[in-house]
Amino acid sequence: MSQTLSPSANRPYGISRVCRVWKRSRGSFHRHRQREAAGCPPARRRGPQGACSDADLLAHILDVIHGSHFSGEGYRKVHARLRMRGVRTSQRRVRRIIAENGLQAPHRRRVRPERSHNGTIVTDRVDTVWGTDMTETMTGEGRVYLFFVVDHCSAEILGFHVDRRPNRWAALEPVRQAAARRFGGLDAGSAEGLVLRHDNGSNYAAADFQREIRFLGIESSPSFVRQPQGNGVAERLIRTVKEQILWTRSFDTIEDLTRELGEFVERYNAGWLCQRHGHRTPSQIGAEQRALDRHVAVEIKEAA
Repeated sequence: MSQTLSPSANRPYGISRVCRVWKRSRGSFHRHRQREAAGCPPARRRGPQGACSDADLLAHILDVIHGSHFSGEGYRKVHARLRMRGVRTSQRRVRRIIAENGLQAPHRRRVRPERSHNGTIVTDRVDTVWGTDMTETMTGEGRVYLFFVVDHCSAEILGFHVDRRPNRWAALEPVRQAAARRFGGLDAGSAEGLVLRHDNGSNYAAADFQREIRFLGIESSPSFVRQPQGNGVAERLIRTVKEQILWTRSFDTIEDLTRELGEFVERYNAGWLCQRHGHRTPSQIGAEQRALDRHVAVEIKEAA
């Protein structure tokens, strides 16, 4: 850039002017140019290297990546799995080695428009807010629709259903599964105090769907119109299902897809790492909170 001719003065801009406009130090520029001319390797962070060399750590990272049931995991989850195996190192070093060896998960940055949802939909307790959403895919028997229910705190998949028709009854099936699993039945008011977040699709806005969840004691919480981030927990789960199952495999029958989804749900709940909960799995988060709630309830009962 410094050698580019100015169209008005027909003279080079010069290093001083370019550094001033770009707000960069000329000393840093000359120092880097001298290192490149001398053939010096790029400067690295000072300090001890760690318990193993870069080559050994790369072997551990490859072992973690190849041994995982999930694809597209970033350096944070790789670092967490290394710690679980007893390999002690820093996140920055794991990130550097992954980048140097071309092991980064592919991603695309998108410019997002302004949105009206500026709060958070993630809760601190399980079984407080559930999210539900639908996606579709193709099998050898034609187009099918997949419905899911996920907890907004632990990201645990509580229910799923595969159907040929995306109607209100198909949308209700995973909600019934989750309510029976978490509250012990489908009696009137059995899920009292629970909030269900969903989009504004016709199957979720249908009178039968709304009447059924009210019977169970569930409060309906539709997301903002044309604002999918309002149902972001369920949307993110749908993306994960697509990346791990729907975009990487094909299915001849609906039964094959349902069976594979059931196995994936078990692997996901038992092995998916949630960063916001210290890289614990959804099942661990839910079990720990429910055990704590039972302990508190027993203490209150004994005190009374």
